[in-house]
Amino acid sequence: MQNDRKLTDVGGTPGGLGAFFLGLTLSIVGAYWLTQQVEVTSGVWTVYGYNSFGLSLVPFILGMVLLFSNGESIWGYGLLVVGILIILAGILLNLRIYFQPTS
Repeated sequence: MQNDRKLTDVGGTPGGLGAFFLGLTLSIVGAYWLTQQVEVTSGVWTVYGYNSFGLSLVPFILGMVLLFSNGESIWGYGLLVVGILIILAGILLNLRIYFQPTS
């Protein structure tokens, strides 16, 4: 089996390297322009009006305690993963994104 592909063979087909870099450049420029017109802020983690950030840490902390007591604990790993997912979801759900007006 002979491998005589050139650098210009993108995706197993001849050519396309220039189009790839053009698309990559346009994506980077578009992302830059988007980030210049977007303001991202965060709010307070609330559930029914009460601050709930501490409550979201409970599964994470329980998982850490279980893993410190037994490094092979399936429950510990499960609670740790669930806690990380809850924290990440809380961060994403409490972001406020505002698009600034453009000329």
